[in-house]
Amino acid sequence: MNTKFYQLGELEELVLMIVAILNEEAYGVKVMDEIQNQIGRKVNISAVHTVLDRLEKKDFVSSYMGGASAERGGRRKRLFRITAQGSNALKYVYETRNDLYKQIPKTILGYA
Repeated sequence: MNTKFYQLGELEELVLMIVAILNEEAYGVKVMDEIQNQIGRKVNISAVHTVLDRLEKKDFVSSYMGGASAERGGRRKRLFRITAQGSNALKYVYETRNDLYKQIPKTILGYA
């Protein structure tokens, strides 16, 4: 496994996780709102769109245009879904972090 390929920045990791959580309902504003709701972190929409574009270039997500809606004045949403590569990246990050956490002495984390 090429681990360098799976390296993600913190915001990339968060956005990728939220896209996976939202499944077929992920779009910029919803991703931004979900980051705020899930972890209490405010992220501006331009940062979210920049990360989504970067993740798409890495083939971790793909995008498609959803249907038009009256609430958006007839405009369509750009929706995102996680790809197989994105799923592999999340698995790699999850396993790597868990392996590292397991090596931290329990007293350091306050688990005496």
